[in-house]
Amino acid sequence: MSCSPLPNQSPHPPAGGENWMQAPQGPANCPPGLEYLTMIDQLLVHQKVELLEAMTSFETANQFSIKNSMGQKIYSAKESSGCLVRNCCGTNRPFDMKIYDNFGNMVIHLHRPFACQSCWCPCWLQTMEVTAPPGTLVGTVEQDWSIWTPHFSIKDAAGNVVLKIKGPFCTFSFCGDVEFKVLSADGIREVGKISKQWSGIVREAFTDADIFGISFPMDLDVRMKAVMLGACFLIDAMFFEKKGKKLLHDCLGIHGTN
Repeated sequence: MSCSPLPNQSPHPPAGGENWMQAPQGPANCPPGLEYLTMIDQLLVHQKVELLEAMTSFETANQFSIKNSMGQKIYSAKESSGCLVRNCCGTNRPFDMKIYDNFGNMVIHLHRPFACQSCWCPCWLQTMEVTAPPGTLVGTVEQDWSIWTPHFSIKDAAGNVVLKIKGPFCTFSFCGDVEFKVLSADGIREVGKISKQWSGIVREAFTDADIFGISFPMDLDVRMKAVMLGACFLIDAMFFEKKGKKLLHDCLGIHGTN
């Protein structure tokens, strides 16, 4: 008799050979699964390269590895969205991102609702809701109205602004990193950043599999660190889920729906 995974458990538990970070002892009020974030001020987010997506026009569900600065894996993340939505809505698509610890338990849940944003409806701003554990709101990422550069607010569960994010005028990555500055709530002090890291000409040109770095204050509340992770995924979806592989399609004479 086969057993189905629990609702908050990954259907694919992590392999035992992976270099996973051991969870430290967190404070008494720390949401379960966020203990990993108590002693770190940096995260590395690596998107898995999907061969099907690289070679065709078919958009697959994104998967990520989330690591500390020493390369130890902290979480794995997988997008949950419909096939039709992914391939028709592109960067505007709604999705859920389920984030699992090294025991295969879902510890963070991200939800991005549909908000069709284009030159025809620029005022429909983007949001990301972060719950940890799933079902318990810890904060939101909300796009702020701006003309020339992207701006976001990081808010706690009560709706108070904790941090601000300011992006560059140009988010196109050409042989260098693209940095989004993380600022204090008043927008004056820079306290961290979210960087889309240059990953080489082949990966940049033929895939939309990105590498991000996130830095924040060591003493930042772990709930806000989880919301910062949500901000990274929202920024990726908005600005870097481009069809970089279109160049490969053109070279090979492949024509799809993208």
